[in-house]
Amino acid sequence: MSAHDIDYRIIGEEMQCVEIQLDQRESVVAEAGSFMMMDQDIRMETIFGDGSNQGSGLMGKLMGAGKRLITGEGLFMTVFTNEGYQRQSVTFASPYPGKIIPMDLSMLGGKIICQKDSFLCAAKGVSLGIEFQRRLGTGFFGGEGFIMQKLEGDGLAFVHSGGLVLERTLAPGEMLRLDTGCLVAMTASVDYNIEMVKGVKTALFGGEGLFFATLRGPGKVWVQSLPFSRLADRVLSSARYGRGSKDEGSVLGGLGNLFER
Repeated sequence: MSAHDIDYRIIGEEMQCVEIQLDQRESVVAEAGSFMMMDQDIRMETIFGDGSNQGSGLMGKLMGAGKRLITGEGLFMTVFTNEGYQRQSVTFASPYPGKIIPMDLSMLGGKIICQKDSFLCAAKGVSLGIEFQRRLGTGFFGGEGFIMQKLEGDGLAFVHSGGLVLERTLAPGEMLRLDTGCLVAMTASVDYNIEMVKGVKTALFGGEGLFFATLRGPGKVWVQSLPFSRLADRVLSSARYGRGSKDEGSVLGGLGNLFER
């Protein structure tokens, strides 16, 4: 299925949203909870899967929905269609501070592999599936298990990253090491593996975990500076040990509260 040819503009800096402009009968598919606002002639409909297999009958729809369950997503997605005669817009918002990355799959080999929580929305016709990691080490220690999400087709897809996003183009054989949670997406030609940190002291006391991801070119890689898991850990840590605002900016921090009791 050829994807719909949609237009867009990204609004904002730290908390971004993407405005999709749809001509008559054009559609965009989005994750539940990403919707922000839409014009009056946009119709919203809940569907099984991603909408790329709507003509394949009941079994095809169930297979598409089943793939989403494996990746930890819900059974349903939402499709937004312009049923008016004039161009209409629908806007989707980022779930947390970061950047929205537009990806033209027709310019990226027709396939992108990304972390399962990074997909935001895409032109109808883009297929969302699962990508199993071939190596046992990658599956057990990669931070996301055996399964990542793949986007296939020839249309536009939008992926969300946390914090700042960096794009790297790897030459054939060139290797990049990074924290497993910092990977947002990569083209299908990139080889992805997990490597153990060398040195007992570095592994135990380095504070960066026991494993990191190794990516080997050729291909493109998108890296985020603030994975959501890291952000959530900092928030929980602050809530657990730094309750109240009176210790903020203090040299002693939470220890200063001991002298007040």
